Amino acid sequence: MNRINRDLLVLFNQELMSPQAIEHQVDLLHELLYDVEKMDNLVVAHEAIDLNKYKIIHLPVKLKEIIRKQELKPFVFLNCKN
Repeated sequence: MNRINRDLLVLFNQELMSPQAIEHQVDLLHELLYDVEKMDNLVVAHEAIDLNKYKIIHLPVKLKEIIRKQELKPFVFLNCKN
């Protein structure tokens, strides 16, 4: 798997786990985050609340546009449905 440059803070008790076990756990965490952070999974788990138009946006195409923007418009919020 191609690793993404990211900073993770993972706390383990080093007395209970070997360095190989810790590395294995971090690799599993990278795999999990890789799957969760895909755009399709983000669109399924989120909705956008637009207080300017008093609408809740569920459409996947519109949500992808909103998520891809560097900066959201004022009073447009991403809401996790979980």
